[in-house]
Amino acid sequence: MVRHKFAFIIVIALLILTSCISSADTSCSLSPNLNVDKEQLEKDINNIDSYLADSSIVAQIDETGLRYVITREGNGSNPTLCNTVIVTYQGRFISNNEVFDTSNNPVALPLGNIITGWQIGLPKIKPGGYITLYIPSVYAYGSEGRDGIPPNSSLIFEINYLR
Repeated sequence: MVRHKFAFIIVIALLILTSCISSADTSCSLSPNLNVDKEQLEKDINNIDSYLADSSIVAQIDETGLRYVITREGNGSNPTLCNTVIVTYQGRFISNNEVFDTSNNPVALPLGNIITGWQIGLPKIKPGGYITLYIPSVYAYGSEGRDGIPPNSSLIFEINYLR
C-alpha cells in the first residue's frame, strides 16, 4: 500500500514537472536586461559584423544588436522567459571560433536565468527549431567574464531547441 502511494506521488510530480516545462506561460512578465554599456555594445556589434562579413554569413539583426540566423523555425509556441527549455548547444568565441562549451545531451535550462543573449534570441524559434546567435559581450558575460570566458567576449551559440 505504501509502495503504491509513493508511486502515485512520483507520477503526479512528473506530470506537473512535464506540464511546467512544455507549456508556454502567457502571463509571464519577465524581460531581458537591456540596460548595458552602450559604448561596449557598439564595439561588440562592430566585431560581430566584421566576423559575419569575413565569414560570408548573412544574419538577421535584432533591435538590441543581437545578430542571428534561423536555420529551422520549429513548430508550436515560442518560449517565454518563464519557460524551462530543453536544448543541445555549442558555444564558441567570435574572436577565434574556439569552442568553449558544448552539450550534445539535452539539458533543461530556465530561460529567465541564463544569459541575456539567449533570452533575446531563443524566443525567435519554436520547439524543433535551430538558431545561431551572435551575442555581444554585454548580453553574455560582460566585463566580468566567467570561468574560461575572458571579459568582453562576444560569443556564438548554435542552439537546437528540442522542447
